[in-house]
Amino acid sequence: MSAIALGSNLGDSRATLESALQTLDGTPNITVIKRSSWYKTAPVGPSQPDYLNGCALVKVQLNPQELLTTLLDIEDKFNRVRQERWGPRTLDLDVLLFSDLILETPNLQIPHPRMTQRAFVLVPLAEIAPDWIEPVSGKAIDRLVETVDRSGVKKFEIGEKK
Repeated sequence: MSAIALGSNLGDSRATLESALQTLDGTPNITVIKRSSWYKTAPVGPSQPDYLNGCALVKVQLNPQELLTTLLDIEDKFNRVRQERWGPRTLDLDVLLFSDLILETPNLQIPHPRMTQRAFVLVPLAEIAPDWIEPVSGKAIDRLVETVDRSGVKKFEIGEKK
């Protein structure tokens, strides 16, 4: 089992995220098992619109590098453009956790290196995987979420404008 973070703050973010989940689930060797609600979140980085963020648990028959490559390919299909670090984007897909694996390569670090400091990741992840143990800290997600400022993370209601 793996955990994936999804985010968007350009265009129709909700439609993009829903389509990205469908694309993930329709990709060979990936099955979406569970998904969180969407959350409206304040941006990190340069001035830009608020984000919609969420998480999904996926069953994969890929190695971590293959999963990363697949996520990058899906981002490309949704016109992801990388202009600046933490800049606005149509779609952002990140590998958060891959079972209990700890991995560091030049282009992939698992667990995601900043996930334990980001409420926009931990709040939706805690909704769907509260008991998952983050392998570096040894703490469950529902414990980690208590340690971050969650004030900028609000559940997105259907019909609400991003």
